[in-house]
Amino acid sequence: MVWDGFVACYLFLAGLGAGAFVLGVLTNGAKKPAGRMKKIAFVIALVAVAVGTLVLVFDAKAGLGNPMRFFLLVMNLSSVMSWGVIILSAFLIVVFVDLVLLLVRKKTPKALDAVGLVLSVCVAAYTGVLLGDAGVAFPLWNMAVLPILFVVSAASTGFAAVLAVTRLAAPDEAASLPFLAKTGLVLPVLELVLVAVLLAVTASVQGSAAEAAAGSVGALVSGGYAVPFWVGFIGIGLVLPFCLELAGRRKAGADEAAGSGTTRAVVGELAVLVGGFMLRYLVIMAALPVVIA
Repeated sequence: MVWDGFVACYLFLAGLGAGAFVLGVLTNGAKKPAGRMKKIAFVIALVAVAVGTLVLVFDAKAGLGNPMRFFLLVMNLSSVMSWGVIILSAFLIVVFVDLVLLLVRKKTPKALDAVGLVLSVCVAAYTGVLLGDAGVAFPLWNMAVLPILFVVSAASTGFAAVLAVTRLAAPDEAASLPFLAKTGLVLPVLELVLVAVLLAVTASVQGSAAEAAAGSVGALVSGGYAVPFWVGFIGIGLVLPFCLELAGRRKAGADEAAGSGTTRAVVGELAVLVGGFMLRYLVIMAALPVVIA
């Protein structure tokens, strides 16, 4: 595996797909029918994770010449990558079956949805574990924090992708899950807290990894990646959608143009997607390896 910006595409798409499936299942408890939203969620989940997996398989510097070796990894159950192949494959099968049943029978089995939910969490967490497994060499990839951070980010990006499409394709269903307004405020704050914890934990590393840890944190906070970190991730990815969601709540019920609320919401959701990708890109690119003299 070559750790570069190309891998960030896989991490982003896998997390987004996992979060999208979760929202699709949650539509089962909607106050009013949300069948189109559920279909949108399952299609996004299937496409995003499938494309993300192909990105990983055909990594430009690793698997392009011999992509089948990616699948042969399942023979080595002591490998984190092997378990990733199994989890991703199982998730894709469940999502595909769920989507077919939804299209044909207009509903999905609760048991299958439950299995998909478990696999969704596993897929989202795995994107962090994949990096965390190399955390000894890269202090920024802390196994205790990164999987949790990526799960939260997966929920944010998955929900945002589904809502953005739903607002355009089925606007009458966009408000079928009232709790989504709260997640739009809670998830950015939780993500910001987890990022702060990740940076604090990394900065506190001692011993031979201290220099690499300090360099990684410095690169994000004030170094070469400071602008994309503060502007792209913090500003656009967290603060902007939080403020837009807050503004939308305050203007709820007020006289405003019919399309203005939808436009504001879609902009906020697209900003979440930008932030989700930037998070993974920066975590990969700013990570410095431990150099043993």
